[in-house]
Amino acid sequence: MERGRMSRAGRPSEMPMRVQDSNRMSMVYTTPQRCLHVNTVDMIRRVVRQSKFRHVFGQAVKNDQCYDDIRVSRVTWDSALCSVNPKFVALIVDASGGGAFLVLPLHKTGRIDKSYPTVCGHTGPVLDIDWCPHNDQVIASGSEDCTVMVWQIPENGLVTAMSEPVVVLEGHSKRVGIITWHPTARNVLLSAGCDNQIIIWNVGTGEAMITLEDMHPDVIYSVCWNRNGSLICTSCKDKAVRVIDPRKEMIVAEKEKAHEGARPMRAIFLSDGNILTTGFSRMSERQLSLWNMQNMEEPMTVNEMDTSNGVLLPFYDPDTNVVYLCGKGDSSIRYFEITDEAPYVHFLNTFATKEPQRGMGYMPKRGLDVNKCEIARFYKLHERKCEPVVMTVPRKSDLFQDDLYPDTAGPDPALEAEEWFEGKNGDPILISLKNGYVPGKNREFKVVKKNVLDSKVNKNSENSTPANKSASPTPSIKSEAKLEEILKEIKSLKDLVSSQEKRIIKLEEQMSKIAI
Repeated sequence: MERGRMSRAGRPSEMPMRVQDSNRMSMVYTTPQRCLHVNTVDMIRRVVRQSKFRHVFGQAVKNDQCYDDIRVSRVTWDSALCSVNPKFVALIVDASGGGAFLVLPLHKTGRIDKSYPTVCGHTGPVLDIDWCPHNDQVIASGSEDCTVMVWQIPENGLVTAMSEPVVVLEGHSKRVGIITWHPTARNVLLSAGCDNQIIIWNVGTGEAMITLEDMHPDVIYSVCWNRNGSLICTSCKDKAVRVIDPRKEMIVAEKEKAHEGARPMRAIFLSDGNILTTGFSRMSERQLSLWNMQNMEEPMTVNEMDTSNGVLLPFYDPDTNVVYLCGKGDSSIRYFEITDEAPYVHFLNTFATKEPQRGMGYMPKRGLDVNKCEIARFYKLHERKCEPVVMTVPRKSDLFQDDLYPDTAGPDPALEAEEWFEGKNGDPILISLKNGYVPGKNREFKVVKKNVLDSKVNKNSENSTPANKSASPTPSIKSEAKLEEILKEIKSLKDLVSSQEKRIIKLEEQMSKIAI
């Protein structure tokens, strides 16, 4: 009847059309105008999610901007093998008779000479490296020789090979595969080894301040600090993800079998406190999962991707809430946006090339070119070269894009090491990128070994200025008294040893007489 009435009205513009409603999957009748409304507005709202990062595209730089002829390390350890900051790119390389890594100023592109100096103090292969977030000339390295070393790179890069670190941190009994600096406290460094231990160091004094033992029954695959550095999350060979309060030495949350597969997992904190993990299903499919730390019984969401066997390395940008997944041995970078609305993890795009990646470096936000709307830059390791890959949001305007560049973590620490170990927390100190990042002068990194006598002598020398010379006799009298006390104790111990030796000689004489 409806059809008859419509046709009798003789208005072709009102003729009905048969369209499929995307929401109800049923057939409805509507007019062309109504049809247009459904197709454009409803479909956009329901199918195409609005996001300023939907059109992010990746682009590899030209050949002359790559770092060529580098012998990238062949170690089987699943680390990124590369670390980047606004001044330098550091890459773990093959080295005969020990372990080494290259440190190149960012502008030193092109062919790298075989004789280019390396950082070469380790006696075993280097497994992981990490730039200090508060000093662009300080880098830490972990090695198969069971040590952690901290290095200060000259401002303009290396001129000769560097074999003497500023400090050597010894405490692990097996190889050290994970190194990560505290995000907001100066001179706090975490290391994890194949001895299943995590050690947190005060690098300024060279001391191991916290040792987390008996929390992991097997090899630790990854460790990540949260935004203010009050908690860490770890993934382990026992397939569990743990959230740990390192200063209380206590497990806060734990999920056994976060991923069923046997291949290595990774776990990172997001800025809202949720945890993102990558791993493998029982059928060896690669997975990306999101967890709420308050309730880790079930994941908030699970994304299954493919059946490749390369470990997925996650790189997270807390400013844009975009996470980039780089599979070792893959030739692609996938990126996702994390939101508060289900399904929480939204696929954006894939950057793909022909060459597989051996490792990957990720530039901190302050090292990006804001004039080109660059929101991420990766340093992709091939077998013989390092190739920068730039991620860009296309924008027509040349003005600063406030929505792409909220204030980001700067290089200034919020806390000193001592404050953090005493229990204080501090959020990152943010900086604006509106006029681009201008690096300040890095202060020289110094290690002060704690020694009671040395500290007293130093205090005396500081106090012995003309203005307060009158105050100096008291501490000097105290130190002399202490010295006399020590000398007396040494003399009494020597006397004791001497008398014991005489007693031993007498007993031996008695034994010889009995034997005769």
